[in-house]
Amino acid sequence: MISVRGYAADRAGAPLTPYRFERREPGDKDVLIDIQYCGICHSDIHAARGEWGEALFPMVPGHEIVGRVARAGSRATRFKPGDLVGVGCFVDSCRTCPECKEGREQFCHTDGGTVFTYNDLEKDEKTRTYGGYSSQIVVDEGYVLKVPAGLSPEKAAPLLCAGITTYSPLRHWKVGKGHRLGVLGLGGLGHMAVKLGASLGAEVTVLSSTPAKESEAKRLGAHHFVPTSDAAKVSAFTGELDFIIDTVSAPHDLNRAVSLLRRDGTLILVGASPTPLSVAAFPLIMLRRKISGSLIGGIRETQEMLDHCAAHTVQADVEVIPMADVNKAYDRVVKSDVRYRFVIDMKTL
Repeated sequence: MISVRGYAADRAGAPLTPYRFERREPGDKDVLIDIQYCGICHSDIHAARGEWGEALFPMVPGHEIVGRVARAGSRATRFKPGDLVGVGCFVDSCRTCPECKEGREQFCHTDGGTVFTYNDLEKDEKTRTYGGYSSQIVVDEGYVLKVPAGLSPEKAAPLLCAGITTYSPLRHWKVGKGHRLGVLGLGGLGHMAVKLGASLGAEVTVLSSTPAKESEAKRLGAHHFVPTSDAAKVSAFTGELDFIIDTVSAPHDLNRAVSLLRRDGTLILVGASPTPLSVAAFPLIMLRRKISGSLIGGIRETQEMLDHCAAHTVQADVEVIPMADVNKAYDRVVKSDVRYRFVIDMKTL
């Protein structure tokens, strides 16, 4: 076994504190990764604070991981020591169901389903998964991503969740040149949706409750900005958008967002409200509008996203912090006081 340093919450809502634990020795197809950076996703906070129901404690969060391969198993052929790699939201799946065979491992639903990077059990149903707020991680090479040259490691880390969460629906709905894309909310997810949408050729409109974010939205690549607190400006965009990516993770009015869609327009939920959201039927029925959802992406699509970001110079806007500041960072994320993703420098662990 490998002794690893990390930070963990020992119970729901407890602050994260130093924690030593063990990881398995790399198997024939595994790689051992020295973690350099790990992003802080809002879902880390929900999980560590027990806000999404039953959880496994002590919990080491973190699923936006970038590091260097330290060791590769005897039958691992995709990576060698020294390679810069990433690990995202999951580390295994059944590998045999239709979803896995089609490269959509995030939707695996047999043999225990997708194995998430933390707060889960591996396929033996005994070994706990611990995330990237740690010094090292062992992962099957089939669930490891190559970080292309040209991406900064610390700015690439959030791409493993925030990047793929917004890239996947853009690709699924074939959003690009000639489309008008709305992005509701300008935070960790929203700022990536703006950058990626613009890089794909869409005309991007940011919808935000904070008027002061207009200059930021334009800097990130948005063509238009609509302050949702201004009813007249919102009304001016009625029926104007082909797609809206809704990144808001708090209760909010879906009906107003739906009203901005054209005929056959689609509202795509990637933010997860903790309470159900209500929607009126007639605005959907009368213009054949749709509401859908999207969950991260599979390994192939995540690699495609990383390669796209390298080719189009798309990276996350980050604030790099020492490990000791993680609890302060959690509080700041909840207050939306970050532009736009905290990333932990693991040298400070």
